[in-house]
Amino acid sequence: MKKQIRILSISVLFITLTAFIVKAQEAENEYEFTDEYRLETSSVKSQDRTGTCWCFTTVSFLEAELLRMGKEEYDLSEMFLVHNTYQKKADHYVRFHGKNNFGQGGQAHDAIYEFKQHGIVPEEVYPGIKYGGDTHQHSELVSVLKGFLEPLVENRRSNPSPVWEDAYQSVLDSYLGKTPEEFEYQGKTFTPKSFAEFLEINPDDYVEITSYNHQPFYESFVLEVPDNWSHDLYYNLPLDEFMDVMYYSIENGYSVVWDGDVSSEGFSHGDGIAVVPEDEEADFKNKPVKEKDIDQEYRQKLFNNFTTTDDHLMHLTGIGKDKNGKSYFVTKNSWGEDSNEYDGFLYMSEPYAELNTIAIMVHKDAIPDEIANKLDIE
Repeated sequence: MKKQIRILSISVLFITLTAFIVKAQEAENEYEFTDEYRLETSSVKSQDRTGTCWCFTTVSFLEAELLRMGKEEYDLSEMFLVHNTYQKKADHYVRFHGKNNFGQGGQAHDAIYEFKQHGIVPEEVYPGIKYGGDTHQHSELVSVLKGFLEPLVENRRSNPSPVWEDAYQSVLDSYLGKTPEEFEYQGKTFTPKSFAEFLEINPDDYVEITSYNHQPFYESFVLEVPDNWSHDLYYNLPLDEFMDVMYYSIENGYSVVWDGDVSSEGFSHGDGIAVVPEDEEADFKNKPVKEKDIDQEYRQKLFNNFTTTDDHLMHLTGIGKDKNGKSYFVTKNSWGEDSNEYDGFLYMSEPYAELNTIAIMVHKDAIPDEIANKLDIE
């Protein structure tokens, strides 16, 4: 009996030790991030059921710029900019006889352009929801807007009525609300333009950069993605210098607007990770894995064959490292604070950024001098 008890005790001990070792190995495999740079940002918002990540991200970027400048934390209205952008999109769509892209998507420059042209207001002044509920939902809105515009471009022999823009505006106002001409905020009276001036953000300070070798480097070109519906110009850099700008910007206190692809297998916002596993079967969601080496040619190949597309915009607000010393960009998403265990943020690896970044927007002062000189940016 004593022998049996001894054997049983040894077996229990063995099982316990085995479980401890397995648990220790699992813990060893888990992601552990240490933030080297973490820039101050406003709270995480949710774009809800809309394709307006371009505006939520750029507004987050502008709110971070205000914090960088030593100002208070502001909650600025995304929908004020979206409302005005839908108006400009309609004008382009009609002038291009229905051949220009019209939809919910856009780019960082769209928000900056509207900020410059029409100003900005606080969120409390213009939440931009007039269709019931407290979350943004734009599928019906865009369907109605597109349906309104189609008859104007289908029959080219029929001139659009001179009042179509007013009628279109009334649809926007019905869904989002009329944009204010004047408002009270913190005991002062502002117009959207005077409020933008009060914030002291210069929209001319921001530039967009990309990295593709089908166009000359160190020059600017119209980036060929559908959501660049306004046909804006982007500076073009080789990949190594492109990445240098991203690192330099954050290391010097400037956050970055990120535009890129989030449709690949290595992107998992719910797990707070974005990587490019060398082995596509690897368990990248739970532990660091070996990643592919990314170069200019591979990046270009996936852009050319439409594997890499401009799915989403997010906000780069820091740099972290995992326990193996690999670098990641701390990335603020616009899917809500409760969307993952990192309070709405995720960690994007360097290879993921090298491969999947379509373009970035940065402050001109966030570009290293030698690169700015090559681009003739003053």
